[in-house]
Amino acid sequence: MPTYIPKIDDAQRKWFLIDAKDAILGKVATKAAVLLSGKSKSVYTPFLDTGDHVVVINAAAVHLSGKKDSDKLYRRHSGYLGGLKTATASQVRAKQPSRIIEEAVRGMLPKTKLGRAMAKKLRVYAGATHPHQAQKPQPIAIR
Repeated sequence: MPTYIPKIDDAQRKWFLIDAKDAILGKVATKAAVLLSGKSKSVYTPFLDTGDHVVVINAAAVHLSGKKDSDKLYRRHSGYLGGLKTATASQVRAKQPSRIIEEAVRGMLPKTKLGRAMAKKLRVYAGATHPHQAQKPQPIAIR
């Protein structure tokens, strides 16, 4: 009997809503990464994108444990010599609160074309409103 391999067209993608208010960053990112990769589905295949869409709201209210708010550094490089720019988590939260969650989730996904395709299904918003009401996302509780 041959092994069943699902077709990418047969993947039924759902929409999930995660409220990050008063939640720990790692727990939010872990739950989002599992949903994006499709590992919680019975048709999970390591080389296919069978994951769902994830909407994260209240990104500005996510908590970091310990002294990470002042010690954790976010780095980016312009591509030029000496072009390394660093910012603490509190500075990044003030400018772009969604970047904290996006980078945490992206670090948990594969570092391939498949991982980049999974990351495109993540939508992060700093406030409590989002423009995806028509997709009727199911709320997911973070403990």
